[in-house]
Amino acid sequence: MDMHSAVAVDAPVIQVGKADVSAEDVLAVARGNARVEIGPDAQAEMAAARATIEALAAEPRPVYGVSTGFGALAVRHISPELRAQLQRSLVRSHAAGMGPAVEREVVRALMFLRMKTLASGRTGVRPLVAETMAAILNAGITPVVREFGSLGCSGDLAPLSHCALVLMGEGVAYGPDGVERPAGELLAEAGIEPVELLEKEGLALINGTDGMLGMLVMAIADLSRLFTTADITAAMSLEALLGTDKVLAPELHSSIRPHPGQALSAANMLAVLSGSGLTGHHQDDAPRVQDAYSIRCAPQVAGAGRDTLAHAALVASRELAASVDNPVVLPDGRVESNGNFHGAPVAYVLDFLAIATADLASISERRTDRLLDKARSHGLPAFLADDPGVDSGLMIAQYTQAALVSENKRLAVPASVDSIPSSAMQEDHVSMGWSAARKLRLAVENLARVLAVELLASARALEIRADGGSGPIAPATAAAIAAAREAGVQGPGRDRFLSPDLEAAHALVASGGLVEAVERVTGPLA
Repeated sequence: MDMHSAVAVDAPVIQVGKADVSAEDVLAVARGNARVEIGPDAQAEMAAARATIEALAAEPRPVYGVSTGFGALAVRHISPELRAQLQRSLVRSHAAGMGPAVEREVVRALMFLRMKTLASGRTGVRPLVAETMAAILNAGITPVVREFGSLGCSGDLAPLSHCALVLMGEGVAYGPDGVERPAGELLAEAGIEPVELLEKEGLALINGTDGMLGMLVMAIADLSRLFTTADITAAMSLEALLGTDKVLAPELHSSIRPHPGQALSAANMLAVLSGSGLTGHHQDDAPRVQDAYSIRCAPQVAGAGRDTLAHAALVASRELAASVDNPVVLPDGRVESNGNFHGAPVAYVLDFLAIATADLASISERRTDRLLDKARSHGLPAFLADDPGVDSGLMIAQYTQAALVSENKRLAVPASVDSIPSSAMQEDHVSMGWSAARKLRLAVENLARVLAVELLASARALEIRADGGSGPIAPATAAAIAAAREAGVQGPGRDRFLSPDLEAAHALVASGGLVEAVERVTGPLA
């Protein structure tokens, strides 16, 4: 299915009701074009909460979000005849994003998560509002959301406002064909009636952490695959450098230093290296008591990243169970203001993952550099070139890798330690969680490219070893090399236009194809 195509009528259906949605549900909607629907229990919850809001709206006392202005303007009581205009004005004024449009999958995740919160019955909107959002998702209509505008507090206000604007039949969106058009036209073609927002509904549509949470869920999924990929490429580099696999023994990890991720990474590497005739053959002319840190400590670094990932998944699961809005309608009927829209819990782990991502890229680059350096590669030709001096081999591939690693180090600078006051100092501390999520997405893409370069280098080094009669390579690493060749990554030889090889290796890594190829030999890896 084309990335901009409408959701197929036979696509899987995710029903949103009283049960919490899962990370898998988010991925199915954002990336898999799953259909969504509101369950009957959720409709009943929304109707009950709406009755509470309507009763409050009829009272003379001001209630935030129902009969007052917003933010620093909350001191003004809004008369009943102006309240529909209040909600429209809120959405229009807050749809103030700038910059390039964010990715379709991010917008779909954001909309699905906001719909989930609306369906919880804690926001006080009519069922019609959530049903319209579901219809827009199912029609393959994607609001145009801009890169800049969210401070990650009071929710992802600007991004969510661009989505809410489309529910009103205003603003712009991408149609099922990926063409940007006025939202009103797209809704009319899909048979969707724009929503006339009533009390509280505009605020409920924009007051959540849905953008940063959606990006966290997708980053966790991507990094889970890349951490396994990193174990594979690390094992290939260890084998190509004639390193020892004794440091991967289970008793050195699970019992001596019981970090769960470390043990998983060591077990992965050991499985990949099973059957190798190259590991542990320290050369007579360059005896080694121990391998370099980038080889020997690979499970410790990747394992620490895995444990960071597990913590991030725990935080994401908690946020997926939340109903973030302000004010909220409690089960006993009370309507209470709160600060749950603050994105700190999500922002912190987004930044934490950026640090782990940068360090995993860093150690991968160090292994690549060792493979290319004749003084440290234990018998491999300089830069893995066919005729060093005439050919430069993979010299500049490592430059590209180093540039990506350097950028990831900059992206690892936390966004969540920053804060900038807004709304006339009413919103005087913000999370910057959206910014943390945006830079993490870029860091994850960079990591995939860094690992692709290590794959290219280690595969070439192993083929040079095999051609030189050093010994048989492990069946799993042979499968990795075969997958790379099938994907268009060429083997050793004279210098050629190298960029296509790098792009092919990146596609194999990013798609999960490398992991799949290796697992056909090793069985499931962690």
